Amino acid sequence: MPQPSAHVTAAEISRIAGVTRATVSNWRRRHDDFPAPSGGTESSPLYDLEAVRAWLASRGQTSAANPTEELRTTLRLHPPGSGGTAKLLPLVLAAARRTPDELTALMELPDAGLISRADSAAADLADTVPGAEAVHFTTADSPALRALLLCVRDEGGQAALGVLAERELEDSAASGTYQTPGPLADLAARLIPGNPASVFDPACGSGTLLAAAARLGASELYGQDTLPVQAQRSAVSLMLAVPDGTVTIRAGDSLRADAFPDLTADAVLCNPPYGDRDWGHDELAYDPRWAYGVPARAESELAWVQHALAHLTPGGYAVLVLPPATASRASGRRVRAELVRSGALRAVVALPAGAAAPLHIGLQMWVLQRPEPGGVERKSVLFVDMTESATMTSASASASGPASGRGGSAHSRTRGGGRAVLDWVGITTRTLAVWEAFTVGPDSFTDEPGTARAVPVVDLLDDVVDLTPTRQVRVTQADIDPTELARHVDTTRLGLVQAAKSLGRVAGYTDWSAAGASSREWRTATASDLARGGALTLLRTVPEAREVRESRESRGVGGAAAGSEARAVRATRAVGAVLTGSDIARGTPPSGDPAELRSDAAPVIAVGDVLVRAVAGGSGSMARVADEEDAGAFLGAHVHLFRPDPARLDAWFIAGFLDSEDNIAAASTGSTVLNVNPGRLRVPLLPLEEQRRYGQAFRRVHELRVEARRATELAEETARLLAGGLTGGALLPSRDANSPSYGADSP
Repeated sequence: MPQPSAHVTAAEISRIAGVTRATVSNWRRRHDDFPAPSGGTESSPLYDLEAVRAWLASRGQTSAANPTEELRTTLRLHPPGSGGTAKLLPLVLAAARRTPDELTALMELPDAGLISRADSAAADLADTVPGAEAVHFTTADSPALRALLLCVRDEGGQAALGVLAERELEDSAASGTYQTPGPLADLAARLIPGNPASVFDPACGSGTLLAAAARLGASELYGQDTLPVQAQRSAVSLMLAVPDGTVTIRAGDSLRADAFPDLTADAVLCNPPYGDRDWGHDELAYDPRWAYGVPARAESELAWVQHALAHLTPGGYAVLVLPPATASRASGRRVRAELVRSGALRAVVALPAGAAAPLHIGLQMWVLQRPEPGGVERKSVLFVDMTESATMTSASASASGPASGRGGSAHSRTRGGGRAVLDWVGITTRTLAVWEAFTVGPDSFTDEPGTARAVPVVDLLDDVVDLTPTRQVRVTQADIDPTELARHVDTTRLGLVQAAKSLGRVAGYTDWSAAGASSREWRTATASDLARGGALTLLRTVPEAREVRESRESRGVGGAAAGSEARAVRATRAVGAVLTGSDIARGTPPSGDPAELRSDAAPVIAVGDVLVRAVAGGSGSMARVADEEDAGAFLGAHVHLFRPDPARLDAWFIAGFLDSEDNIAAASTGSTVLNVNPGRLRVPLLPLEEQRRYGQAFRRVHELRVEARRATELAEETARLLAGGLTGGALLPSRDANSPSYGADSP
């Protein structure tokens, strides 16, 4: 029986034709012969694929999808049968080892011949790719096989592997298949001293850590993972990346069923699963790997630590990425104590939140060394805290390019609640600098209070054995110079005095009076009415659908001019920032990340633009007028821009009335999230001269808010410094408690 034709969405038609989704919508409206929907719903229709292709061919619109897109679409329309997408993984490696001519010949084979060759290719990889011996194909897999061969031939094995990973190996909190970010993997590999030839990862996942080791010269790569599909992916990826190296990957539970019981490697890199209470505590109670104590049921991470040490040659190093609770949980105290006492633990590095999944937790990197018989006694452990000094501005981050590896771009939360891009270059440089200084001379290492400290072993072996870097490196009273602190307090206090004077000045504005027996009333117009009349322009950043954007960028839709324009926009963003709703609420400069705009058509803010938050609620202002500091920034996705004609509307007048609580409430819709409809906001119809009088008043209200916020921040900082100095002994109170002295500069 003939196979029914597959169905495609409008987004998939846009990828097939190499056009935007808006173009597909235009075709549907303007061409009566465009194929009618054959499935789906009214809001999400589906179309017969063959009918669409025939229609496109009749108009000379050949497929513009590149091989990667063809593979992606084929896998959705013709998914492989038994075994799913994962069974294609071995064929990526097999195809990558063939010439383009050989791949072309394979694609031209009839289905039966293609299936036979695919089965043979998978069987040939049984010794190198876990599970390859069980892979078998049917004629239903032919479309996917041909699309895979085309992708490998034209774009390479890694591109094909990436498409398979999207479908079979997506990051998932449920499956735990998070990738280790590329920058984190590179840092972990660089923390291993020397040039290890053999590296082992007992929880290798997709092989990111082993790939990082290979880039530094490792030639023997060993890995194991509980998920067979992850082991397959890791094996294929590493063999593609290191064709001349020795790659041995196995599937299975490393703790319960160690596939490398006799392996001792030069180095171990590992990002193990966290919080696993079913790691094998009962059946492994007498395992010889527990040289530092049997890990408690809640301490799976300490089981992985000892598993790593057991697979090292004497003197070899291991770096593990672990959750922060491992450093302080009471149930792990005895094992931690033995690791410290024996000299196996060399360093603990605290990373900022957002460095790796789970993104809300600041993970740690433990550097360990297997003790050598008769080796040097380790008298201290290095602690490095990178949690508070690892962010950079969005502009700098954009210029350095996106972070590679798992989790997309890495971010951490700033104190104000915004997102700041992690400065991986800074994190890596500072961490390696202090680590190298410590390894060269641990006994002569110079501490950096607040950042790095070499703590004597004897000081760590207390009743808690808390190995949290933040606790160990914090500035102590012995680190504080009383004279320097007093100078700092005085500088901050003087700033507070000046802020208080400025606040008093702006609070002294009294150029207002009562309206009379009743409030003034006036005719109003909506922002939509004003826009239609040409008095102002409404602008907003509309994120482009991801699939449309990626498809367009991958094919350069629009020709060379459009591609050049897009590159120019991206280059401009390398030195720009994005104004967000949080910036308006907090009164801060633009701080958003341009990489998150997801649009090449974001408006650029100019002086005099009126900016309104698109979501109501929370504290802080809802609107402000753009100044020189805002000019040149891109408009955030959750901000409305009102650009008034200065000959007809005063910007501060507009901003003041748009910021009104009643105005915002009347123009907002929703229950949990209140979205502001910009066109429904209303503005009084007043002569320009009267607008300017109101605008001047609203400007002074804005200044009052700014000065109040500044004075509050300086007051809090001054009080914090004074309290810390007094309680720490660096500052002394006045001798005469009844006659406090005030500086001549006091208000």
